[in-house]
Amino acid sequence: MTKYFGGLAAVNQLDFDVRHGEMVGLIGPNGAGKTTVFNLITGFLRPTMGKVFFKGKDVTSQKPHFIAKKGMVRTFQATTLFSHFSVLENIIAACYLKSKVNFWGAIFRTPSSLKKEEGVLSQALEMMRFVGLDAVKDQPARSLPHGYKRILGIAVSLAADPQLLLLDEPLSGMNAEEVDRAVLLIRRIWEKGTTIFLIEHNMRGAMNLCQRIIVLEMGRKIAEGTPEEVRANKEVIQAYLGTGKHAT
Repeated sequence: MTKYFGGLAAVNQLDFDVRHGEMVGLIGPNGAGKTTVFNLITGFLRPTMGKVFFKGKDVTSQKPHFIAKKGMVRTFQATTLFSHFSVLENIIAACYLKSKVNFWGAIFRTPSSLKKEEGVLSQALEMMRFVGLDAVKDQPARSLPHGYKRILGIAVSLAADPQLLLLDEPLSGMNAEEVDRAVLLIRRIWEKGTTIFLIEHNMRGAMNLCQRIIVLEMGRKIAEGTPEEVRANKEVIQAYLGTGKHAT
């Protein structure tokens, strides 16, 4: 896959796969093309050359919401939430997107609609407990600390019941305690059966989480392997970590 912006190749002949049940990381210096890769995979950008396949089917030309319906769901670097909604209300709103509550049924409060609404509330409460936000369920999203906002963004994505979850720098801007909490959550999501592909600038977090790491430099893949193999790769050390010592 290749993507040009003007004469610049932001992604250059990139080829990789994410297998069912894996947790794979995409790392690289600022400007390496990581977010562009996510945008290409999820339909927000079209590649100049190449194709994207999900579960064996070509999804290159499909819109983001169609790709999401197929089970590929992403988060964003900038957390997108309803800032005036409470934590629980944000998760409920996300759960409604996956539910089949009929508009007129909701207006006239039919028995079937009420039953579905109860199901949505139950699902939202379960999701909130799973991600560890029940203690702040009534707080408006705008008043949450940064780490909690990032976790709420993950919860909103989980409400879409993804088969493949793409996390765009989920540990960005977090302090050490928040990073530890988020790492545990991401690992729990993966252990429950969701395949995960993540971009992460926090090298330690990516190495601790992922089974396999892909390294980009200037839109080009320079390495791929286990965290141990990537740590020892001389080209990675020179391009991303600085010369001299292995990554820690």
